[in-house]
Amino acid sequence: MTGAEERYDATPYVPPRGGLKAVREAAAGCRGCPLHREATQTVFGAGEPSARFLLVGEQPGDQEDRKGRPFVGPAGGVLNRALEEAGIDPDDTYVTNAVKHFKFVQSGPGKRRIHKAPDLREMRACRPWLAAELRLVDPEVVVALGATAGKALLGPSFRVTRDRGVALPLPPLDGGEESEGVVVATLHPSAVLRADEEQRAQAYAGLVADLRVAGRLLS
Repeated sequence: MTGAEERYDATPYVPPRGGLKAVREAAAGCRGCPLHREATQTVFGAGEPSARFLLVGEQPGDQEDRKGRPFVGPAGGVLNRALEEAGIDPDDTYVTNAVKHFKFVQSGPGKRRIHKAPDLREMRACRPWLAAELRLVDPEVVVALGATAGKALLGPSFRVTRDRGVALPLPPLDGGEESEGVVVATLHPSAVLRADEEQRAQAYAGLVADLRVAGRLLS
């Protein structure tokens, strides 16, 4: 085990200079925490590099881990549909995750890979990558999709049920100057997929409503 892994810190891997391309290429070799060992690859953010609207999820899922891009699985389909209903063009956004490697356990026939939520130490280890993305994209509005993203952006006291759907100041993630951006939290699109049939429509409507709040901040 290397010192970087013991310290759970991606900082030594983040290049001090360069744009998104340089940071993305450096992230491919990140060994800032043990999650890289089992994951197929680093899944960095993707989308419009000068987007006014940046969305942060939790971590890559199984399909994202295999394809190397965020939100290309079922949750991504829900997110794109919700963005369009909220009046936001998905092609004009930048999407990423708080944690860049897929964390999972294997279970059942064929050893299917089951998502496992990252812990606070893994989130903190990956924060330098998220901070670099926020600095380089410099969005006006950030959307936190779910509890992990909310905690990564707003701190461990964040609660989706309490803090969703309102504009909050975006604190600096790297100890730098205060940002002029704002963050709006909502549930993760995967929560819509996990909801039972009776609650799914309500969960989806709530996601769209929160995204509309974020969209109005750009007007």
